[in-house]
Amino acid sequence: MPQQSAERAAFSQRTAEIGIALVFLLFAALVIFDSVRQGARWLEEGPQSGYFPFYLGVIIALASTVTLVRALMMPAARNKAFVQVGQLKLVLSVLVPSAVYVALVGWIGIYVSAVLFVAVFMRWLGKYPWWKVAAVSVGHSVVLFCIFEIWFLVPLPKGPLERLLGLG
Repeated sequence: MPQQSAERAAFSQRTAEIGIALVFLLFAALVIFDSVRQGARWLEEGPQSGYFPFYLGVIIALASTVTLVRALMMPAARNKAFVQVGQLKLVLSVLVPSAVYVALVGWIGIYVSAVLFVAVFMRWLGKYPWWKVAAVSVGHSVVLFCIFEIWFLVPLPKGPLERLLGLG
């Protein structure tokens, strides 16, 4: 039975196209709105700062509208599964931890977040022993620190632990 549920469609082609078209329409509306707010006209001295983004927003809105209309008019025969449940679970198993990692960088810094991110993936998906998880995840962050902070002199976001150690 679990094999059948993994092969079941998570959502259809039509649903995916409608959803993406709506997301891009929303994005286009935001770009257009902000471009108008910044100034989207051509003046004697040249374009205002929102001139080119305004027209990019219009192009995105037009393309999204065409995609939306085509998706709504899609024949049932072409409306196949876009992604299977099992495939979606695999994608989410990478996407969710990645989103959590990005969110944590602002709170606890990039180095501690990287340790946790690498450790979670090694242990959860790779099933590595704890000693390897600890060595690689901490070693990875130490190498990142050396490359960016010491050799290239590029400061990366730090959290409370780095500040406590005098590195922030």
